Amino acid sequence: MEIFREFLKNIGNLEHKSRMEKLLNWVKTNFPTLEPVIKWNQPVFSDHGTYIIGFSISKKHIAVAPEQAGIYQFADAIEKAGYHHTKEIFRIKWNQTVDYELLEQIIEFNILDKANCINFWR
Repeated sequence: MEIFREFLKNIGNLEHKSRMEKLLNWVKTNFPTLEPVIKWNQPVFSDHGTYIIGFSISKKHIAVAPEQAGIYQFADAIEKAGYHHTKEIFRIKWNQTVDYELLEQIIEFNILDKANCINFWR
């Protein structure tokens, strides 16, 4: 995805870059109606102008940000997957596997929950 090229280019660790690229491509492939955008220098996916999910990276992890409603709805599953979460994000350490089934459920929840949302945020 061209929109994320600059973001990915700035990831110095090639393994992290490859993993993030795979994750972003997975979202776009599995949810082709979502619009990929860059907000706050981070990759974000939106639907009809409303925020669905965003990602960022640090030295130790990928941060997944589905908004508070997504965290609350899936807190048990996030913890069961071995991820640490706050009110707004959960973290996938670089040495952990990505639970794509969980990610799919979270994205589907946000799409349905925000189907009639007219704002970017809830």
